[in-house]
Amino acid sequence: MTPQEILEQYGPREAMDYDVVVVGAGPAGLATAIRLKQIKAELSVVVLEKGSEPGAHILSGAVMDPRALAELFPDWKERGAPLNQPVTEDEVLFLGAGYAQRTPQWLIPDCLHNHGNYVVSLGAVTKWLAEQAEGLGVEIFPGFAAAEVLYDVSGAVRGVATGNMGIGKDGQPTDGFQLGMELTAKYTIFAEGARGQLGKQLIARYRLDEGRDPQSYALGVKELWEVPADKARPGLVVHTAGWPMDENTYGGGFIYHLEGNKVTLGFVTGLDYQNPWLSPFEEMQRWKTHPAVRAHVEGGKRIGYGARAITAGGLLSLPRMIFPGGVLVGCDAGTLNASRIKGSHAALKTGMLAAEAAAAAIGADRRGDVLTAYLQAFEQSWLHAELHQARNFKQWFKYGNTVGAVMTGIEHWLLPRLGMRNPPWTKHRKTPDHARLHAASQVEPIRYPKPDGVLTFDRLSSVFISNTNHEENQPAHLTLKDASVPVAVNLEKYAGPESRYCPAGVYEFVQDEAGSARLVINAQNCVHCKTCDIKDPTQNIVWVAPEGGGGPNYAGM
Repeated sequence: MTPQEILEQYGPREAMDYDVVVVGAGPAGLATAIRLKQIKAELSVVVLEKGSEPGAHILSGAVMDPRALAELFPDWKERGAPLNQPVTEDEVLFLGAGYAQRTPQWLIPDCLHNHGNYVVSLGAVTKWLAEQAEGLGVEIFPGFAAAEVLYDVSGAVRGVATGNMGIGKDGQPTDGFQLGMELTAKYTIFAEGARGQLGKQLIARYRLDEGRDPQSYALGVKELWEVPADKARPGLVVHTAGWPMDENTYGGGFIYHLEGNKVTLGFVTGLDYQNPWLSPFEEMQRWKTHPAVRAHVEGGKRIGYGARAITAGGLLSLPRMIFPGGVLVGCDAGTLNASRIKGSHAALKTGMLAAEAAAAAIGADRRGDVLTAYLQAFEQSWLHAELHQARNFKQWFKYGNTVGAVMTGIEHWLLPRLGMRNPPWTKHRKTPDHARLHAASQVEPIRYPKPDGVLTFDRLSSVFISNTNHEENQPAHLTLKDASVPVAVNLEKYAGPESRYCPAGVYEFVQDEAGSARLVINAQNCVHCKTCDIKDPTQNIVWVAPEGGGGPNYAGM
């Protein structure tokens, strides 16, 4: 049965009305909800979260700039916010095969200085934010995925509907079937994170990206390690560039030392890479074998794994964040500052600004119109100024990593010392990430070493420690517009890149007895990173939300 047929047979859906509905219980969504209640406690506010609990799907490095948090909660320390480890030292390394060149402290670009910031588990910060929100009277519904945008007769957003529960693989309702709910509101705030399912639809429907550069993304693959006490250097922040990336592939690593003998490390690969043989997961494993990297975790134990796409296009790729009845906030819009490798402060700030605009509109007895005050406030904020300064960061790397590194130094080290906060030039890019792949026959295949199970690992053992789980008897949430394309186009021309760019082993090409290839989708493994939705060269794969509560359950990430 189609969703419409199910609704016709089992409907109507139960409806609940609020002042504001927030989609996504990440930093942006929770900051929105909190600020609304701070402004006017009587406002009815609900937050939908597709994960099993707030923080379950949150993945970030993370070094956190507390500026926005201090605006939201000036007493965040007294409230027990889990920002426990101040940054004590920055290192920036340029790696070659077997060697590392350390950047002198005085030459480190301003965007990579982290004095005053904190090494955190963003998942723990998110759980704390959820506690603060609930303490203010915000309703949070974990395990409920927003699956549909609802519109009124004028075309304005009037809310969202949650997905149906208990639909079998055959598309038919099972004995456990539950019809989704409609949550309507005066305004709906979309805070789904990078490449949000509904945000993507809204950008297309309202043409919010007209006149903007195409959004650019990267995939971050992260591990959490417990290391011997003599390896622990709490507060140390290390960023690496160079090896194992080639000159024309954007990427770099991070190593952050938390409290409690924990080290979080990961590798970020730009999804504008050109070689279809490249595997971001294997690049991360190979990166760990570099002496300058393995020294931080050798003798330790890997205790966590995850992966997530991040927005990297910056201000020039930012869509118009407002439309009738709602707004985009945080990474659903793309406010991460790639030059600083930070997005949580931007998520918090945009959520707060959206809340202030929505609260003022509701106070004026408005609903369903365009919150222009949100966009105006953003354009006048310190966040916009920060993103404006960094607007060219990712664009320079289209000329190669050497040019990118040099121009980062010029724009974020030299110009500020010459009294120029903002570069006097603006660079644009025109090609979306999915259109960058060369044909497999045009490039040399990459041969990756086998994992040793001690320092380097395979995908399946990694997914296991991400605590990923989905209800097996449900339709695959990784959908194909045309089932023939993976073999006829992707495998034939690009050697099946989905089997390599997915960091969870979801996509696998197998041969039947007659020798014909077919694509197997192991949806159970999906960690909701959204890479397939972004990088598929034919844009044939569409990620949709599975049943609420499915996906990873990250701990300490």
